[in-house]
Amino acid sequence: MTPRDLGAFVAALALVVGPLAASVGATPVGAQRVADRDCSDFATQAAAQRFYVDHGGPRSDPHRLDADGDGVACESNPCPCSTATGGGGDGGGDGPARDPRRTERAKVVEVVDGDTVDVRLRSTGRTVRVRVVGVDTPEVYGGRECWGPQASAATTRTLPVGTRVVLTSEPRQGNKDRYGRLLRYVTKRSNSLDVGRWLVHHGHATVLVVGDGFERVRRYRAEQRSANRADRGLWGACRR
Repeated sequence: MTPRDLGAFVAALALVVGPLAASVGATPVGAQRVADRDCSDFATQAAAQRFYVDHGGPRSDPHRLDADGDGVACESNPCPCSTATGGGGDGGGDGPARDPRRTERAKVVEVVDGDTVDVRLRSTGRTVRVRVVGVDTPEVYGGRECWGPQASAATTRTLPVGTRVVLTSEPRQGNKDRYGRLLRYVTKRSNSLDVGRWLVHHGHATVLVVGDGFERVRRYRAEQRSANRADRGLWGACRR
């Protein structure tokens, strides 16, 4: 092969190898996508909320970080916490809301009645009394009401002693009620069950709206209408 032929061969080879090498070094289309995430990928709830908002939340939730559809991602993750959804005229952005949600892990120590439980806080080891936000079960103390014992029994079955739960504050409510009980949503860690919503669905509780209400009220009221129509629990047993 003459020098001229060798030069022509090298030039032709460059035309073939150059684009191939570039394509090998390029990032595949699929790799440009963000890998599927779950709540365990984030150290805090606020970090999960930022990711959720940055990737379409609350309008779109491709990673399924907002299990109950209330616009807040990974509510069982530890604080710092955020309910920010980005944009808006209140300067919310991606930072914490003005009344940030508080989240705490705990274990059930005792069920007091249908809507009140004693828990031991994981962070401090203290035992505190918790009033479930947004629901009201019939009384069993100071005058027993229809379906009171059944409601208390239902909560006891759902939250046996030792159950691991997540307590989540309601930004529209105070930290405690007038009796000193923490006002919290109670969620089972094992299956992410919203205990208040479950009680309403099965007719063990009615929806309770106090003051400025609570963020999950529409869903709770939908569960109440369903229980009423089906005569579940107190709706079938306590009608006059």
